[in-house]
Amino acid sequence: MWLFLAFLAVPLIEIALFIQIGGAIGLFPTLAIVVLTAVLGTWLVRTQGAMALGDLRKSFNELNDPTEPLAHGAMILFSGALLLTPGFFTDAVGFALLMPPVRIAIMNYARKRIKVHRFSMGGSDRRAHFHGEPQPDEDVIDVDYAEVDPSKKPTHRPSGWTKH
Repeated sequence: MWLFLAFLAVPLIEIALFIQIGGAIGLFPTLAIVVLTAVLGTWLVRTQGAMALGDLRKSFNELNDPTEPLAHGAMILFSGALLLTPGFFTDAVGFALLMPPVRIAIMNYARKRIKVHRFSMGGSDRRAHFHGEPQPDEDVIDVDYAEVDPSKKPTHRPSGWTKH
């Protein structure tokens, strides 16, 4: 029911805003604002999205909980869709979602309403231990290695896919 009301209300709000703003400043300035917000929004989404992707990579590299960077990335993606949709109301919501304090407030609201029952990442939860099987010592690392002669140079040209 709420989704139906949103799909009904948003276009009506957009039409009303187009009529009011277009009547106040004229057709071409109104169209210029819509195009300008789409271009500016695309640039902001790209920069904010790159930062969110960097945060996500950092959380994966450090084996931290990726929930927050993923949620920020999803909100940035949604704001990009809103900013590319012509309209003043969708642009306002899209620009609001690009502001980190707004995204943090949404995350805090969602944390209060969502309960996580279990979360595990890496560690012993991934390994299946069978009854009677000897448990590996966590402090021992078993590896194979081969020495590489650093003075040996490759006999082929670099492909561009590797660093030589």
